[in-house]
Amino acid sequence: MGNIINTDMNLKRVATRVAYGNALADFGEKYNFFVLDADLSGSTQTAIFGKKYPDRFINCGIAEGNMISVAAGIAASGVTAFASSFAMFACGRAFEQIRNSVAYPRLNVKICASHAGVTVGEDGATHQFCEDIALMRSVPNMVVVNPADATEAYFAIEAILNYDGPVYMRLGRFAVPVMFDKSNYTFELGKGVVLADGNDVAIFASGIMNSPALEAREILAAEGIDAAVINIHTLKPIDKEIIIKYAEKTKRIVTAEEHSVIGGLGSAVAEITSEFCPTKMARVGIEDTFGTSGKAEHLLDYFNLNAAGIVKKVKSIL
Repeated sequence: MGNIINTDMNLKRVATRVAYGNALADFGEKYNFFVLDADLSGSTQTAIFGKKYPDRFINCGIAEGNMISVAAGIAASGVTAFASSFAMFACGRAFEQIRNSVAYPRLNVKICASHAGVTVGEDGATHQFCEDIALMRSVPNMVVVNPADATEAYFAIEAILNYDGPVYMRLGRFAVPVMFDKSNYTFELGKGVVLADGNDVAIFASGIMNSPALEAREILAAEGIDAAVINIHTLKPIDKEIIIKYAEKTKRIVTAEEHSVIGGLGSAVAEITSEFCPTKMARVGIEDTFGTSGKAEHLLDYFNLNAAGIVKKVKSIL
């Protein structure tokens, strides 16, 4: 633990894609790596790195499969490569290249995809990719990271720079509360973070759902329900120990994710509990449907990806 949580969720909001762009620019001097983009560098924020290090930035155009292949070539030469686009294109359109050219030879390519989930907003169902984690979790050799806030995203970039192998990182367009203090935050791949302890139920959250999970905890506490909140920022390899510990401790689990309930955090947690400690469980997420156009904050409410949605699921298993 040791990380200080900012409990005032209205204090500051920053999109994780912004932290990604700043991290690339900041770490560009310390580490040798290339950054590739598919003509969306303004949206993915890789333009910040491109302006600072133009000799190590490549705009591959609207050709995501080719971008991944170029990244694989760079990594095969011994240099780490970051490849970015919207999640729908970075891992949806380029899945074959990721599987065969990056994951199979276990190359040092970091696929950092922005605009994931329904918080893409007005871009609508075609761009609201809620299946990316399910896809990337299924690929052998692939590490999957979904940071909770801008601070976590920033330090996750350095963590994956120091990891030898392919990584998929999910980033968002929507500005979310900054929960962690940058001055003392530490990030460790594969380790869940206990944001709050509790005895009655364990809420496992990933990505932007950590903030509403903490809000839900306060609502539940007012009703005498003691909920633990655990941030699962690494979906693969997932922290089996912390999941088993809280499953055994609370006997009840709720998962919360801005992703399909099929193949994401809920599935990952269920896989572990069903094998090691069968536990009463409920999932908050996209219920096997496509997104729809609308403002990000409205869509989160529409799909019950909020504190009220988490509270309702908790009560359903108490």
